[in-house]
Amino acid sequence: MPIEFTHVPGKTAAAAIPFFYDFAETATKLGLIEDGGFQKIVVDDPAGLLTNMDLAAQVLNRTSSLEVVLTHWAGVVEPTVAARQLASIDTKSGGRLALRMISEPLNDDDAETRPVGHTVIWQRIDEYLVLLKRLWSNDRPFDHEGAFYSIKGGYIERKGPHGADLVIRMGGQSGTALKVAGRHADVFELAPGSIDEVRQLMERARGAAAEHGRAGKLRFALPVRIHRGASATGHKAVDLSGPPAQVALSLLAYAGLGIDEFMIVGVDAPREIATVGRETLALLRNSLARREHDAFQPGAYAPRGGLETRAAG
Repeated sequence: MPIEFTHVPGKTAAAAIPFFYDFAETATKLGLIEDGGFQKIVVDDPAGLLTNMDLAAQVLNRTSSLEVVLTHWAGVVEPTVAARQLASIDTKSGGRLALRMISEPLNDDDAETRPVGHTVIWQRIDEYLVLLKRLWSNDRPFDHEGAFYSIKGGYIERKGPHGADLVIRMGGQSGTALKVAGRHADVFELAPGSIDEVRQLMERARGAAAEHGRAGKLRFALPVRIHRGASATGHKAVDLSGPPAQVALSLLAYAGLGIDEFMIVGVDAPREIATVGRETLALLRNSLARREHDAFQPGAYAPRGGLETRAAG
């Protein structure tokens, strides 16, 4: 499967206008993103979950091929309501919605619903996802009494086009997070790190998925920040700098680990979007195409001297 590219709007404390604030300008950017070789875009505006659902619907309505990765926080909306809203958005978009589950709230209002304790947070996410999948697939009402949710006659009439197979994205490094991701995630979002650190996390994630018979079903995404002047903050990503050919070479090294997707962080200005798509992404895509019949070896295409590669927040 070809490498995919996901656009992740930057988060900067000094940013005067959020990425999705002016939708007339955003529509122009979305067109550049779609034409520049990106397959997906992340929606995780700091305004919170309900706003993000509205933004996701608008993005899907204004694009024809982009998959929208909707950042979601368990606890703000009851499972039955969330299942119905998400199925409706996915249906209207023709099946272009993916759900990105996070363990931290998007804003202070959402934080009010946060349970206490790392393990408890992930236990709630686990129960929440079990209920969403059940609501997306069951053909009759059901009752549920769990540690975090109580449902009587749970049922939604209109399922999404994927049913219970809506793409779920998760991440994390703790044993608890990996256990829940191993059960539910279709795409595992890796923490930034060196080639060896990323490889080790991939092995741990595959091991967790294997416990549920899903080792071969897990795909991997790596967040990457490409430096073109002032850098964006707010997203943890592998930091890359240098000419496009060197950046593409470094990405090629990570692709050799078996990564399926690069999440490009903070390339937000129209000119930057067009340039990165035309140069860096095209170079990497062409390099992979030339080697598509060669077997990748981990670390075979390590970054050359002079290319700066580091993990950054």
